[in-house]
Amino acid sequence: MMKNQRGFTLLEIFIALAIGLVIIGGTLSVFVGLKTTTTETSSMGELQENGRFAVAILTEDLLRQSFWGDLNGALSSNLQLVPANAANDCEGEGLNNGSFPEDVGGFRALWGGPIINSTILNGCVTDAALNSDVLEIKRAIASPVAIGELEDNRYYIQSNLTEANIFPGDIGAVPALVESRIWEYQHHIYYIRESSIGTDGEVVPVLMQGRLQNNANPVSFNMLVEGIERIHFMFGVDTDNDGVVNAYMPSNEMQADYWDSAGVRILAVKMYVLVRSIRRDNNYSNDNVYQMGDMSFDANGDTYRRILFSTTVALYNARVKEF
Repeated sequence: MMKNQRGFTLLEIFIALAIGLVIIGGTLSVFVGLKTTTTETSSMGELQENGRFAVAILTEDLLRQSFWGDLNGALSSNLQLVPANAANDCEGEGLNNGSFPEDVGGFRALWGGPIINSTILNGCVTDAALNSDVLEIKRAIASPVAIGELEDNRYYIQSNLTEANIFPGDIGAVPALVESRIWEYQHHIYYIRESSIGTDGEVVPVLMQGRLQNNANPVSFNMLVEGIERIHFMFGVDTDNDGVVNAYMPSNEMQADYWDSAGVRILAVKMYVLVRSIRRDNNYSNDNVYQMGDMSFDANGDTYRRILFSTTVALYNARVKEF
């Protein structure tokens, strides 16, 4: 004998569907929330990594500006041999601001300037992003090299306690200098360039580094790190020559004498590095104003995430007069 079988009533089906939709909606909400959190965390992690890398590179270079190996004193007055600066050398402002010291004025081993035109440094840079800074540093790379390790496309400084020579790696016979060692000689240049990167053509700011080379083009430029939107520097100047920083000045307020005697007058550098996300986040609005010393950057409600890094670098080789 067959028993009567009952199905669900229409009301029961609707109730079950409603409960199912609530459960699915809750699950989707959690999933979307987790995805958004993951995206934000990933973006902030990328900003932190890029910013710390840029600050570390700039700090390392600033700490060793005016390092000339074993030479115990200024570079210009102790040079026995030095190459001539090329006509197309990357030169900043001042009489003696090329890659190599000249017998005029004070050699500017450290110099910075505001970028108000995309073409800078004697025309060797034509793509600089406006409203940022350019920074030049001349120094010996910290690790000495053996004569057999010299590369033709590099320049080197050979020094002892009282004398120095600068020469190209393809010189042939290395100059004789008693009790001396050899280091790579470098002229580093930093600035911001905007580049189109990726299939979507997104314009991404990039920190560029220029390196001195023994070639037809005296300085070669390479992308150092993506997402660096602004770099700004304020220079700690000893205005009364007593060995103490009296003021931090942006480059456009620096007197020529401060640059020309940088080893005496510039004792520290405040650095500001503004890092921007590579891609937009349409679920985010950035209304922040980022204060970078004497200047500020207003995000104006755009959809990029940013982090501002700042630090102060005391210059190891300060108080060594360069002329």
